[in-house]
Amino acid sequence: MMDIHQILKQLPHRYPFLMVDRVLDIDKGKTIRALKNVTMNEPFFEGHFPHRPVMPGVLMLEALAQAAALLAFDALDTSPSDDSVYYFAGIDGARFKRPVEPGDQLILEVELLRMKAGIFKFKTRASVEGETAVEAELTCAMRAIPTKA
Repeated sequence: MMDIHQILKQLPHRYPFLMVDRVLDIDKGKTIRALKNVTMNEPFFEGHFPHRPVMPGVLMLEALAQAAALLAFDALDTSPSDDSVYYFAGIDGARFKRPVEPGDQLILEVELLRMKAGIFKFKTRASVEGETAVEAELTCAMRAIPTKA
């Protein structure tokens, strides 16, 4: 279990781009289950179908990637630093199955498939009340930020 204060220590994201509110459980180096509360106060709802607010699919994938980063940092017993960054390297097989609307609780499930040389492959799924909203395989990479001379 990880609350918002612990998440803020692990992820560099801040409002309005922090997409994980709580970690429900984590199995070191294997899986994580996290929660994103979706509220009408999200800034993207103002312009993303104002007549029928729907969470953008790319932001659901971003929420999954943030949960994946938490799993990766935990697996490596490390925290992000100012001299490294965690990037998307690939999104495979993304399928959107149901819209996510204000009031939904998005459950983020991530399984670490493999990690090697700073490259991580994850199987991910986000659901609302047990119903799949999106699923995808994500590849992420931890990379050093070049220092300026």
